[in-house]
Amino acid sequence: MSSIVVATPATAGLGELFRTHKLSKKTVVLFDANTKRLFGEDILQTLHNEGFRTLELVVPARETSKSLTTANRLYGSMIEADVDRSWNLMAVGGGVVGDLGGYIAASYYRGIPVIQFPTTLLAMTDSSIGGKVAINHPLGKNLIGFFHLPELILIDPSRLKTLPLREIYSGMAEVVKYGFIADAAFLALLEEHFTDIVALQEPWLSEAVRKSAGTKEDVVRRDFREMNGLRATLNFGHTFAHGLEKSAEYRHIGHGEAVTIGMACALILSRDLGFLNGQECQRGLNLINRFRFPKGLLKKRFLAIDGPTLLHNMLSDKKKLDRKLRFVLLKQLGEAFLHEKDVDDTQVLDAIEKAKEFFSLKRPD
Repeated sequence: MSSIVVATPATAGLGELFRTHKLSKKTVVLFDANTKRLFGEDILQTLHNEGFRTLELVVPARETSKSLTTANRLYGSMIEADVDRSWNLMAVGGGVVGDLGGYIAASYYRGIPVIQFPTTLLAMTDSSIGGKVAINHPLGKNLIGFFHLPELILIDPSRLKTLPLREIYSGMAEVVKYGFIADAAFLALLEEHFTDIVALQEPWLSEAVRKSAGTKEDVVRRDFREMNGLRATLNFGHTFAHGLEKSAEYRHIGHGEAVTIGMACALILSRDLGFLNGQECQRGLNLINRFRFPKGLLKKRFLAIDGPTLLHNMLSDKKKLDRKLRFVLLKQLGEAFLHEKDVDDTQVLDAIEKAKEFFSLKRPD
């Protein structure tokens, strides 16, 4: 499995770390425009000081960079620079760069090592871990990709200080998810220190990052290719979220924001199907209620969406089988399962409407 480093700075002793993991000092460094501006000089200088040979690549900081067009451009730059299978690739950024960089690494010369250097809370706790890398297709998100585990994941929580608050809340969606699906004690810690983590206060921030990354790594280790349903539990709230993202054309709502809304829907569906008791459902919704959204986002991107339209868009989710939606539900807070039986559309639509009522009553904007 991948080796996860959580430290400030995470690049300390990078040459020795690469040697220990049998990685060469020939590295393609992939940034987006934002991470290049914020961290490029520091990271590249560190690599050069450690004796690395590097090729720097930069893509626009937007979801549309996860495309075959962008991948082909990057392949061309690597070929022209004589990058061969003795090289590796370091992806410096959030989920877009991590997914794209992992996809490039998995496919170039039939696979070169990838090192993930996540710079957002969402990437540090979710997308950089687990080896699922992909690009988008006009008909759906993350439909074209590979399982390609990173050799190293370098997590430096201090990098989060450059992020806007909206991105911190987006990342917190994945952090809270781990408490919901796998660790009731961690959920209790999040309830107590939610504000501290959002404010990037230590030691709570690093503790939340370590716990989240460790939980995902453990789940992935036990079910790398989603063969027994365990890894699928990482998708709690995501079936609803992917429908929201498609409704917003993958541009107008962040992944973490969609997951936050999706988890509220999934909590309600878990309760209404008789798995989660009402008290625990309310406790989960109370934690969801502590999230903040940009003004107007809930109204435009969830409350205004027709339920059947959202359900139709959920059917584009790559996690469906035979045009049937699969839902991750909770038996109790801290214990998730993949519900293999069909859920009637009317029950799904009812959960969506109840989630709309929750957000409209609790969070008018």
